[in-house]
Amino acid sequence: MTELQWIPPGPGHWALDRSHTNRPATLINQHVQTYGTIRGTRRMFDELGAPLDALDFRFVNGMLYSRVRPLIRPDSAAKKLPPLPVLRLMIRLHPGMRRRARTARSSMDQRPWRRVAHEWARPGGLRDQFEQANLALQNVDRSALDDDALISHIIETIEHAKQMFVEHFWLHGYDLSPIGLLLYSAQGWGLQSHDVIPLLEGASPSTTGPELELRRIREAVERSGANPSDLAEMRAISETIANDIDAFLQRRGALIFSRYDIDGLCLNEAPEVLFATIMAARDDTERKRDAEATLAQRTQRVRERVAESDRANFDRALVEARVAMDLRDDNGPHTLEWPLGIMRLALLELGARLTKLGRLQVASDALEFSVEEITSDLFRGSGPGADELRRRAVWRETVDVSDAPRLLGDVEPVPPIEVLPTAMGRLVGFVQTVMTEAGMDGQERVTGLSGFGVGTGTYRGRACRADSPEDAIVRLEPGDVLVVPCTTPAYNMVLAMAGAIVTAEGGALSHAAVLARELGLPAVVGAPGAITDIPDGAIIEVDPERNVVRIIEQPTHH
Repeated sequence: MTELQWIPPGPGHWALDRSHTNRPATLINQHVQTYGTIRGTRRMFDELGAPLDALDFRFVNGMLYSRVRPLIRPDSAAKKLPPLPVLRLMIRLHPGMRRRARTARSSMDQRPWRRVAHEWARPGGLRDQFEQANLALQNVDRSALDDDALISHIIETIEHAKQMFVEHFWLHGYDLSPIGLLLYSAQGWGLQSHDVIPLLEGASPSTTGPELELRRIREAVERSGANPSDLAEMRAISETIANDIDAFLQRRGALIFSRYDIDGLCLNEAPEVLFATIMAARDDTERKRDAEATLAQRTQRVRERVAESDRANFDRALVEARVAMDLRDDNGPHTLEWPLGIMRLALLELGARLTKLGRLQVASDALEFSVEEITSDLFRGSGPGADELRRRAVWRETVDVSDAPRLLGDVEPVPPIEVLPTAMGRLVGFVQTVMTEAGMDGQERVTGLSGFGVGTGTYRGRACRADSPEDAIVRLEPGDVLVVPCTTPAYNMVLAMAGAIVTAEGGALSHAAVLARELGLPAVVGAPGAITDIPDGAIIEVDPERNVVRIIEQPTHH
């Protein structure tokens, strides 16, 4: 196999993002993400007043690299900074920077994230609008479309996904700003991130919502006295139970639950996973009650460490961050995982038809098309052949990208925050903080089985480990420790049976950490050796208080 070449995708410094993916992306996903990220973040930075142009996503050998584009000369990476007095003068005289400085002052004063959070959650607001747009495309009877209409439908799902990605990254300015502002401000109050982040526990009801819905179904099954062995038998118990399952799948069944790409499974494609998750759904009422009491005590202890003159600011920042937390975790399922799932289902219909015509080897190879290749001429034999699409799929599944460099390109000097106007400096400060705490800055701060711990106490259980999240989830038994490269927000639909979580990638603000906090699961997140060092089936101990995973007993192979 030809050795991969890791060439910077453009001028500047590029950081590998393994917190969201650990394998090469499909061509369609690359197209959608490249389109949506730069447009959504450019709009967001402009509205908030950050001295930044956009966050740019590019792909090298299918792996995602990101770069924060500066506002001034974004396509010409600076080699060195001018003297600080000159830099300070440039910032104050540049028309674009002056306008951004005014906007930044307004943002710090008006705090627009409160308005956006309200607009998201209110009846008929953004969440409801996005949900209706997703449902309209999801509920199309794809099997009834003729070939030309199916191609048009697929193109429509791709365009929808592109616009949803724009919305996703625009919203991140308003769901991550107050969280980043809290963490950045905490440094000035003498606090560390690990002091403050646990205070966000319980602030994301959207994360725990699916388990609550599934628990109600399980309780209905228990009241019936039946003992179903699969989802079909569960549906047959009563019309009410069948209707509740259908209602759950109507809004969650088309979400890709295991990754941020169209090659991941939708929940309605994995009935055995849904069945096992329903049967394992827990009554979390007592744990949540205890957690609320503990949280109140912990918050008070942290607050007492803040100077009295700063406590009002601490209180306000914490309240705003907790409000934003639910938007942050509700954002992805509506704007990423659901649109991706709709695209997947449409492409699989195309794949089924082309396979029947002998133009594909398997239906899933339709996921390997590029956007430009999806035309009605596919039904007449044009476009890439079956062997080429199979080659693309096999390459993505088997290529070794473990040595992908964490950083590519020349280091770009970052202006010190103190040369910026105060409000603008705070914006830059919390952007940098969020990138770091989410594990998106390309830095590897720990090694082996050390990471960021979530929860208290230790948990010992059997490791269910896999490079493919779908494989791990399908094999997960109640009480197992799920060991995966990374997670998405939609994992909350299938984690009810896990005893703990370990991920190889991610930081304190990664989705894995949020899921663990909200679901009350012990976790160690961002332990680089999780996939390489933990054998599947080993008995391991997850110790979040010491930020480490220990292998207690090697697996017994028969």
